[in-house]
Amino acid sequence: MEFNRRQLLRSSVGAGALLFVAACGDNADSNGPAKRGGTLRVGALGTAARIERDPHANLSNESDFLIASLVYDALTVPGAQPNTVARLASSWESDAVQRRWAFTIAEGATFHDGAPVTSEDVVWSLRRLRSVGGASKMPVAAESITADGPNRVVLTVPEPNTQLPLLVRLMSFTVRKDTTDFTTAIGTGPFRLESFQGGNARLVRNENWHGAGAEPRLPLLDAIEVTMFESVTALGNAVLSGQIDLASNVGAIAGRSAEGRGDLRVIRRANDTMLGVAMRTADGPFADPRVRTAMRLGVDRKALVDQVHSGYGTIANDILGTADPRYDASIPQRTRDVERAKTLLREAGFDSGRSYPLVTKPEVPGEVESAKAIATQLADIGVRLDVVEQESNAFYDRTWLQAPLYTISWGTNDSTMFYARNLMSSGSNRNETAFHDAEFDAATATALAAADSSELDKASRRVQSIQHERGGYLVWGMADGIDIATAAVRDLPALGGFGRVQLERAWLA
Repeated sequence: MEFNRRQLLRSSVGAGALLFVAACGDNADSNGPAKRGGTLRVGALGTAARIERDPHANLSNESDFLIASLVYDALTVPGAQPNTVARLASSWESDAVQRRWAFTIAEGATFHDGAPVTSEDVVWSLRRLRSVGGASKMPVAAESITADGPNRVVLTVPEPNTQLPLLVRLMSFTVRKDTTDFTTAIGTGPFRLESFQGGNARLVRNENWHGAGAEPRLPLLDAIEVTMFESVTALGNAVLSGQIDLASNVGAIAGRSAEGRGDLRVIRRANDTMLGVAMRTADGPFADPRVRTAMRLGVDRKALVDQVHSGYGTIANDILGTADPRYDASIPQRTRDVERAKTLLREAGFDSGRSYPLVTKPEVPGEVESAKAIATQLADIGVRLDVVEQESNAFYDRTWLQAPLYTISWGTNDSTMFYARNLMSSGSNRNETAFHDAEFDAATATALAAADSSELDKASRRVQSIQHERGGYLVWGMADGIDIATAAVRDLPALGGFGRVQLERAWLA
């Protein structure tokens, strides 16, 4: 999946939590204790024209992002419960108003050349990330990133934000202060770069990794060889033919081909990618909440998951952040109701005598196909849609944030508040549905400033309830992330989104 400009918007926890929950691997089939040794051959998507060695730049190649995530450490990484766990930062804490966040660097953290990691290195890296990647990658102003002693870094935000530890996950790669040449790739991660050529890399185990556990000591593999493939077909064929041991994020079609083969396993990572529809709420044909509800009632979610994701997915309930531990599963699941949808359209005075463009783009697998399937389904309630396909650059220049109706895609779906703050709050400059709701804004602000978990839970549930009731999104389903591995590969990550690159626990039987 390409990390586009939207996807890069993007409590104390002990370092031991990383070893327990961060990888959330497929332990059930380990068949004995994990062992060290061996070289894992991994294939990942990428193109030569987009190869990027700078860890603070836009790593649009899957292969580049995988390499960077193993060579460099971010402050935090995705987890299961909680959804943010330690990496280079061993712990973090905020002041009483959730504005001043202090991150403590893990004890014993060193760069691959043996130099200790200091707060000055982290500050310089975060400020550079802000400069190179912009506010979407580092949501803290450069002057508000400061050192507090040799091993603490302070991030100060203008408004309360309980989600700051999540916002620095797998983006805040730390490099040595003043580094601008990344050819040698001196990081702090579980693997060191041994060689790189044409997008392909060989990484070897970092014996001095600060995150290593005692029993057994991590990482377990001697080496990881990353090979770049320019198409899903080539990547799938490589693992089916035994050319590689693991095809990372290869998709549903290859997954179907691998099913039933005794020498291969299909790893399904739930809540990996969301495909949906953004309906403009401020004005235009979908401004009436009754019309938006009718649109949601008009789709057959199970049929969409089966058709678009080949069954590798689950239905969703018009709320972003389905893998969040605070996701409110008590909200009744919306199902198809054609007659109710027709009634709502009549009550709203919706003009069913004309057709409306549904703009889409070939950004993630199945997105264009989903638009066509939705158009077919909504014809049953009297909504006529003309599917208009645009290239991604044209889409973001002409359609995104402006058009009445268009498809959207998001990865890393494990924080309802991340999406509420960045995509639906009135003050957001990425408000995809032009949603302006005073009660929603108030609930979001309360959640971001919550003094305790109980207050955060209550405000988060209200945020989700409003989104489900009158928000601008039609979120019909979640696609699984699909990896294919040979039978010998064990303890692969099971988390969706960014969690897929955490291979330090993997081993070969």
